Amino acid sequence: MGAHAAEFAEHGPAVAQAQAFARRWREGYPQLVVRLLRDLPELLAFFQCPRALWRKLRTTNVIERCFVEVRRRTRPMVCLVNVQSVERMIFSIFNRFNLEWRPRTLRQFTQVA
Repeated sequence: MGAHAAEFAEHGPAVAQAQAFARRWREGYPQLVVRLLRDLPELLAFFQCPRALWRKLRTTNVIERCFVEVRRRTRPMVCLVNVQSVERMIFSIFNRFNLEWRPRTLRQFTQVA
């Protein structure tokens, strides 16, 4: 399984499922299985946080939403003048997100920190 997986041994069900997946798909997708097992500690790192945070930590919805907004704003432009104009556009989008999210506090995150 790999040296790093031992540190997540207490998360037996998740590790066992990863091992079962690896056995099932190793022959057909060897590179995928190697990467999965290599990255397993990072994939299971959310288990180190309080259970109340697991759902928020496992999803990428917030990140995906940011990039949907970038695409939505840049696609109609078809052609951007230069790299600096692209950087300004993307900065303004993410800056707006930061300003909107600043007053929001997730209690569990502040308690963990």
